[in-house]
Amino acid sequence: MSIVQDNLKLLAIESSGNVASVAILEQGKMIAELTMNNKKTHSTTLLPMIDQMIKMCEKDLADFDAIAVTRGPGSFTGLRIGAATVKGLGLAMELPVIPVSTLECLAMNVSESNDIICPIMDARRNQVYTAAYEVKDGRLQEVLKEEPMDIKDLIEKLKVLEKNVLFLGDGVAVYRNVIAQELKERACFAKEHNMVQRASSLAVLAKEKWEQRVTSKEFHLEYLRASQAEREWKEEHQGEELPCLS
Repeated sequence: MSIVQDNLKLLAIESSGNVASVAILEQGKMIAELTMNNKKTHSTTLLPMIDQMIKMCEKDLADFDAIAVTRGPGSFTGLRIGAATVKGLGLAMELPVIPVSTLECLAMNVSESNDIICPIMDARRNQVYTAAYEVKDGRLQEVLKEEPMDIKDLIEKLKVLEKNVLFLGDGVAVYRNVIAQELKERACFAKEHNMVQRASSLAVLAKEKWEQRVTSKEFHLEYLRASQAEREWKEEHQGEELPCLS
């Protein structure tokens, strides 16, 4: 770890699902985290949470070296609110942005595990946004790539790995029974405090990914699949591309 990375001051913002979470990492120390999971609209909670946390820590936006944010997958609305917030703050303060996978951030919650770590986010229609990781030399290593997948197809891929699997994410509430039935004793589930997205995990990963920072203008989201509105439009119009709106 370089001296620059050790001394980083990061503001982390997570809004990819029902959870709104913000954190401050300063010189290798997590000095604050605020997390809400009560289905409040991110557009009304995210900026006040950031403002409250910064004031409580007696900081200023000018103090930070970068803003960390989840790039997706996740809720289209939540991701866009987070992206708009980060782009606005980044442009105003001329701060770089460090984008991190939502799935990797979830896996970071349980990075002390020796099991295969499998975050699952409910994508509806029996699908999940998912990936799988192992921890090697203290770092998360991707075992299955990020993609939307039918839950049964995911289970079949995990069976081949022949190891215990630790699941977390909002998809657990939806698919826990089928996972337990298919994987039996190989299926494990994270505790409640590690089940959801956390800005603190985002901040730790962003520190590791400092070299991958981009400008606010360069930052873009990665949805992994089209939104429900786009899918329905294509179904109605027999697969045609959406018209460009100016």
